[in-house]
Amino acid sequence: MGGNAIEIEGLTKTYAASGSQPPKQALKGVDLDIPAGSIFGLLGPNGAGKSTLINILAGLVLKTGGKVRIWGFDQDVNPRQSRASIGVMPQELNIDPFFTPRAALEVQAGLYGVPKSQRITDRVLKAIGLEDKADAYARNLSGGMRRRLLLGKALVHRPQVLVLDEPTAGVDIELRQMLWANIRRLNEEQGTTIILTTHYLEEAEQMCEEIAIINHGEVIARDSTAALVGRMDAKTLVVHPEDPVTTLPAMPRGVESCQRRDGALCFTYRRKHISTGAVIEAVRDAGITIRDIATEEPDLEDVFVELTSSKGAA
Repeated sequence: MGGNAIEIEGLTKTYAASGSQPPKQALKGVDLDIPAGSIFGLLGPNGAGKSTLINILAGLVLKTGGKVRIWGFDQDVNPRQSRASIGVMPQELNIDPFFTPRAALEVQAGLYGVPKSQRITDRVLKAIGLEDKADAYARNLSGGMRRRLLLGKALVHRPQVLVLDEPTAGVDIELRQMLWANIRRLNEEQGTTIILTTHYLEEAEQMCEEIAIINHGEVIARDSTAALVGRMDAKTLVVHPEDPVTTLPAMPRGVESCQRRDGALCFTYRRKHISTGAVIEAVRDAGITIRDIATEEPDLEDVFVELTSSKGAA
């Protein structure tokens, strides 16, 4: 399928008042298209509305207003088809401790109406690395194995769209690498659209082609990962002097200077206004001999902090 895997228009969700708590508007007219076949990041601070959005996509929460189409199926017109088009790996480890992985996958497939002749339980067990634990009780699985089983449950009905809600939270590096290898394989070999929420921004920067940042129930930024990082014009020049420096050199206006514990001098500036050459020249004019020099570029975490903090301040 070309075009978009997910199309969201004017999506709103207001939770009713509860006790002394007033009504809460979790989503405020979200518009978002997610291209088919992409690995898409959905980021935002706690309470931003990510979980509400995911639960609406999964059919677990009823929206207040707006339109949602999954793989071309309107949630209001074709609820069964839209729900069958998406699989969700939740953040919570909600696994029946008395089921084996094989039984858990079989039950999940049955809930989606997958006929026994069309089930892919063994294939999923192999993909998630639980072949040798297929008949062990889930209560005896490690935390990492349980998280893999959650991924397997999301895959039993072969969804075109897979949502991963904090999939690597609390797992070790080896499991994280294995999980992402499986996800990349799904995306590259089967064209599965992946939607990722994560607090590991480095992970999002490495995995996602496009990213949307949501805050206070609104999408405040959406672009390619490279373009989002490119919005940050700041650059830091790190100078390691040949001899110890006790006084920071005078710099052109707009350059912030500091000295690190190892003696390195740091100069942060906006590339649009000041060139790197001008900063280096100012260092040399101060009589400082440069032993080594390096630059530090902004990353996705810098973009995230700047966007969400400025939005919150507004």
